[in-house]
Amino acid sequence: MKYTLSILVENHAGVLSKISGLFSRRAFNIDSLAVGVTNDPNVSRITVVADGDEYVVEQLEKQLNKLIPVIKVKRHTNGDFISRELTLIKVHCPAAKRFEIMKIAELMQAKIVDVSTSTITVEFCNTTEVTKTLVDLLKPYGIRELVSTGTIALEKGASDVTK
Repeated sequence: MKYTLSILVENHAGVLSKISGLFSRRAFNIDSLAVGVTNDPNVSRITVVADGDEYVVEQLEKQLNKLIPVIKVKRHTNGDFISRELTLIKVHCPAAKRFEIMKIAELMQAKIVDVSTSTITVEFCNTTEVTKTLVDLLKPYGIRELVSTGTIALEKGASDVTK
């Protein structure tokens, strides 16, 4: 099962290494990792998506909470959070196929950010599942390059990870 964790940490050098090292020692594979500062410049937020079982995730949460630079750990459960990832996709695009690719981008609400004589680059921000749908639609045209950020997540409603 996939788990999404939000981890608030002190914003200083070496913290990410401590966090990822903990995952590595537990043989817990990280599917997605995103880090950024929060509204407080002294605090960073790490969002981790990982695959594993309930027991291992509970152990990870306990171990994370013991680390000095960790302020708070929050495990998100299905339905209580919003998640997004940003993806850039460069697609092979001969002139004869340009309209088709542009139509797919429009239907999926993707943004065309670069056009050349032989490629179109599409920017897309959505969930991992919807992104996979767009990628599957563009594969027949020939994806030249694809890059994606890690997943970021926030709780729905008025609650937040600091509470």
